[in-house]
Amino acid sequence: MAPRGSTAAALGAWVVFEDEAGFSMTPPTSRTWAKRGHTPVIRVRGRSQRRYSIAALVCYKPGERSRMIYRPRRHTDHKRGGRRSFAWTDYRDLLKAAHRQLGGPVILIWDNLNVHKDRRLRALIDAQDWLTAYHLPPYAPDLNPVEGIWSLLRRSSQANTAFTSPEHLITTLRHGHRRLQYRSDTLNGCLTETGLTMTTPRLQPQ
Repeated sequence: MAPRGSTAAALGAWVVFEDEAGFSMTPPTSRTWAKRGHTPVIRVRGRSQRRYSIAALVCYKPGERSRMIYRPRRHTDHKRGGRRSFAWTDYRDLLKAAHRQLGGPVILIWDNLNVHKDRRLRALIDAQDWLTAYHLPPYAPDLNPVEGIWSLLRRSSQANTAFTSPEHLITTLRHGHRRLQYRSDTLNGCLTETGLTMTTPRLQPQ
């Protein structure tokens, strides 16, 4: 992918999409079955507020197996005003870990979330010769393949599951992510769903 023209740093680089999603004890529902004349009932323990956030990176490079890297974060501060999402330092650590695992330059593509534009995070990105960042157009989740990952998780491992504890929830999410990590064909399919290709000039530089 060469957003708005070629970039020297893009040569030999991984194209990495990022997104964050929240998950709670209340599971998404999907089609199920019950005895004729009886309405299916899913009993859930716990409140419906978000308990976990997961930030995921889906990584593509021609000639390489597509990869997914993710980090979960549990929110224990339920007081008013408590953070319910990743801080800029969490993204800093995630990007550095991705660079170590991928072993090459990274072209990062993510949305316009406020924390993504934090001056400290922008300064960090500008200081790295291996990292170049681009923002997706506003209100364009259909261009982010990570959205496909969230959809798959909610329709498979998480759907209709009566979680017994927060630990049960995060264990289920971890297993779902690990299964997807070894399915590069599925990761490629999430990119195909966006309509983007590795040469689509659709993005604006940060």
